[in-house]
Amino acid sequence: MTYTDTILKSQRKSCGLCCTKLENFGVTIGKTEILSDLDLHIHCGDLTAVVGPNGAGKTTLLKAILGEIGHTGKLSFLDAKDCRRNPVVGYVPQRLDFDLGAPISVLDLFSACSSSWPVCLGHSRRLRERASASLASVQADHLLNRRLGDLSGGELQRVLLAMALDPGPDLLLLDEPVSGIDVQGKELFYNLVSDLRRQYDLSVILVSHDWSLLSRYADRIILLDRTVQCCGTPEEFFSNEKILRAYGPAVREDADQIRLGPKIIHRRGGVHA
Repeated sequence: MTYTDTILKSQRKSCGLCCTKLENFGVTIGKTEILSDLDLHIHCGDLTAVVGPNGAGKTTLLKAILGEIGHTGKLSFLDAKDCRRNPVVGYVPQRLDFDLGAPISVLDLFSACSSSWPVCLGHSRRLRERASASLASVQADHLLNRRLGDLSGGELQRVLLAMALDPGPDLLLLDEPVSGIDVQGKELFYNLVSDLRRQYDLSVILVSHDWSLLSRYADRIILLDRTVQCCGTPEEFFSNEKILRAYGPAVREDADQIRLGPKIIHRRGGVHA
């Protein structure tokens, strides 16, 4: 077995069944209440999309789950036997801020994030193979030696997704990961995430505004505006008159597509329409 095979195998084993429960969950920063009274159950293996207006607290929710900011109420992670556990959490931000002219390669970024060894001293064969294996899982191993500033938006997001998968997470948080990317790039990213969550039993929480893609790929959609305003399957969500009135023609078109078009169904052994 090659080292690449070993890395991919360890990623599969490190991913387990993990449900996320929020009870009476809230976040207050300074004197401003950002989130309040959230009660949610993110099921194992589900892709749960979070939508809402700007300032609704979507990114704050992800950061609180990550542990970057404090919260009130209860946050727990449970396995298939309802035992509490500390999960491995992967995170893909909306964007990565860096100097586009800097001579930093994809491999350099992996090295800086996964090792204390100075990047200027070169990369070990072990690190190179580990990074290559992670990139291969998102069909991006050809980008290993590319300079970050030369990557397209879609390529950079695939690199960030690969990094979030190393080590293999139980829960994957995606904060508007395809913002500013063309339609083809969005489709590729969503397909990759769908394949990965099916393969590794990942729970995914996705912040997005791509209504048509959410209607096809999400298991549940949550409308968040400081608290949960609406929650349900895509069929339930897009037939809710409150949603249709608030978001207008674009959402109505996607509601029609749900009624008329195929739904992407995720099962072990394949993705089906």
